[in-house]
Amino acid sequence: MISFTGLSAFPITPASPDGRVDPAALRALIAPLVTAGVDSIGLLGSTGTYAYLSREERRRALDAALDEAGGRVPIIVGIGALRTDEAVALAQDARAAGAAAGLLAAMSYTPLTDEEVFEHFLAVATGSGLPICIYDNPGTTHFRFTPSLVGRLAQVPGIHALKSPAPDPISVAGHLDALRRAVPADFRLGFSGDWNAAEALLAGGEAWYSVAAGLFPKPCLAILRAAQAGDAARMRALDARVQPLWDLFREFTSLRVIYAAAEHLGLCRTDPPRPILPLPEPVRHRVAEVVDRLGLA
Repeated sequence: MISFTGLSAFPITPASPDGRVDPAALRALIAPLVTAGVDSIGLLGSTGTYAYLSREERRRALDAALDEAGGRVPIIVGIGALRTDEAVALAQDARAAGAAAGLLAAMSYTPLTDEEVFEHFLAVATGSGLPICIYDNPGTTHFRFTPSLVGRLAQVPGIHALKSPAPDPISVAGHLDALRRAVPADFRLGFSGDWNAAEALLAGGEAWYSVAAGLFPKPCLAILRAAQAGDAARMRALDARVQPLWDLFREFTSLRVIYAAAEHLGLCRTDPPRPILPLPEPVRHRVAEVVDRLGLA
């Protein structure tokens, strides 16, 4: 069973303009993550543009990632879909392929109620047998998981963890406490939002679901290990060093910045799926300057 702890690195998914995944380019992004020793790889998350890919292309991406990881690093794969039956099918695909877990968001066009989300997750967990991590991503889904709903879902067999946006440092302790009181002791609480993740780890978060780690695993691992050791001074110093990258993430979104960084480093030649546009040239120059100045690669 995957632990849902430590550093989970979320790479982009190189694909053609018509949504055809490039397996070779994806494997080239996965290989350094395996070598660096990340605790898991988050394939087809929001950074991996899962919502823009067909079921067939998602499976192509998963097969390539599993082949490259070779069982050395567990793969958590995005299985979100607008329809419950489609999410069940994607979860079944993931389990059959050998993914360690599924990352399930509350995707919808029509706003969902708590009960609708509960039934959706229940159907996917029971209909697939795949271990599930709840993906709380209100910035894209416009649905927020409350501690009460997380607590209900944590009682469902097969739902083991939560990935939620890290709140600001002032709020994180209270946020974690409310969640911890709602879930069993073995239910794992992890955070995304790289710019606040370090303080969330120090406050007791058990996993960091990181966009930056999908391209720059080493500095992210250093931050994580310092937090795990309780070395707040070192953790904050390491985190402050990459603050220019966090600033770019917050200003232009992590997805767009990571695409620009990957292209600057010559790792793959791909743009985000339309209608998302690449960053303008002056901003791409800023991204390149930060990557080079910080020596992130």
